[in-house]
Amino acid sequence: MSDEARLRLAFCGLHPDRADRLKRAFGSPAGAVGALASGRVAAPEAVRAAAALPFAACRERLARLGVTPLFRGGAGYPAHLADLPGAPDVLFSKGALPAQPGVAIVGTRRCTRYGTGLARVYGQACAAVGWPVISGLARGADAEAHRGVVDAGGAGVAVLGCGPDIVYPAEHRPLLESLLAGGGGMVTEYPPGARPEPWRFPPRNRIIAGLAGAVVVVEAGETGGALITAAAALEQGRHVFAVPGDVGRATSRGCNLLIRDGATPVLDPADLVASLSLLLGPGRAPAPSGPAPPVEGPGRALLAALPPGGAALEEAATAAGLGVAEAMAALARLEVAGLVRRDGGLVLPGR
Repeated sequence: MSDEARLRLAFCGLHPDRADRLKRAFGSPAGAVGALASGRVAAPEAVRAAAALPFAACRERLARLGVTPLFRGGAGYPAHLADLPGAPDVLFSKGALPAQPGVAIVGTRRCTRYGTGLARVYGQACAAVGWPVISGLARGADAEAHRGVVDAGGAGVAVLGCGPDIVYPAEHRPLLESLLAGGGGMVTEYPPGARPEPWRFPPRNRIIAGLAGAVVVVEAGETGGALITAAAALEQGRHVFAVPGDVGRATSRGCNLLIRDGATPVLDPADLVASLSLLLGPGRAPAPSGPAPPVEGPGRALLAALPPGGAALEEAATAAGLGVAEAMAALARLEVAGLVRRDGGLVLPGR
């Protein structure tokens, strides 16, 4: 199969299902590109122009952007993704993609404070163990999982629903740059210039699941990208974990339904790491890179309220002036930092 035709078809920025139909209809990527460029297939003018781009022009544009094309079955393309049905024929990447499956941490863009806190600390815990963390750079749970990776000095991968030269949302550019600077990577199946249109995101989620050995859904409604990622993971034979939540909260309904249907409930970072170790094996913890991050407001309040002999979480939360959900998120951060431990129903200072 010609890499030239494969890259030119990828530059058309089609929905992957349509690209597959055209390849079947015209026998090959070269046939599909020829049909688009000649107008034998109805397509927007921008798609026809992209199909007519010479191979050299495609390569030059990628080189200017510092983007590497990865061809399915070729060097650099993650084997654990390439082996899956429906994997993208071409990926556009920056930085490093993991050679082994990582952990996908996903959730709703409309996360509660409880959900964002847990996404961050789960990202931190997985990165601290040494597993790559994959997410979608979206607002809410995705961004917090990436921030947890940065906190821990680990490797993270952002999977985009747009071209490699576009950061969406734009305010997450510093976060993406931090991931790349920390030895992580960015990947998308869409070519330079592809805008973040809504139809591009559902297919993106199969890549998030495909790069992972397990998917962790932190907080999700009954519909949305996180559940699409979980569904893709199940189709791919990946293990799905979900954080149980308040049965009356809309943003917990998706996770609760996943657990009802067989997903493994995950209760805290230690529980998650223990379960993932059985699936993924031991990770390679990154070397420490400076002092541990400072304890933030809720964590500081919880730590100050904890007596030397420990206390039940609800008692400590009340003494600290925190809600139970907020205290749970703070507790998870403190556990990862080694500042508290749990013994039965008690939260105790230190290890």
